[in-house]
Amino acid sequence: MAFAFRIDRASGVPSYVQIVQQVQQALRLGQLEPGDRLPTARAVVEATALNPNTVLKAYRELESQGLVETRRRHGTFITGTLGASAGDSPWRAELADVAARARTAGLEREDLSALFTAVLEDLYLSKHSSKEPDVVPHQQS
Repeated sequence: MAFAFRIDRASGVPSYVQIVQQVQQALRLGQLEPGDRLPTARAVVEATALNPNTVLKAYRELESQGLVETRRRHGTFITGTLGASAGDSPWRAELADVAARARTAGLEREDLSALFTAVLEDLYLSKHSSKEPDVVPHQQS
């Protein structure tokens, strides 16, 4: 599988961070696995019109996180993993159902993303507090 980066220049997120985040997400979803080769820096530069130093900075960051290894004249290879593979998780289908219902209800992608991020922040921030988060049973609509 050829892995390609998508750079959103309007997002406000630095391009090298977008590259790092996309590799991390692909690892979490099982789209990249140890042994897979990332596109060469040159190929990324040609496809995205980024500065070569930006791509190299991203690859160095991934290397410092223990996720990739750059082998001179051979390329950059995935060497680490992140969490369990969520790509085939039963949670994916449930989240897809929730997203579809939200879209049908008129929520835009950005609205749903902001809402989900807020829920995650509430859940994981409260996890570190002394009070346990309230558990609300799933309700069918």
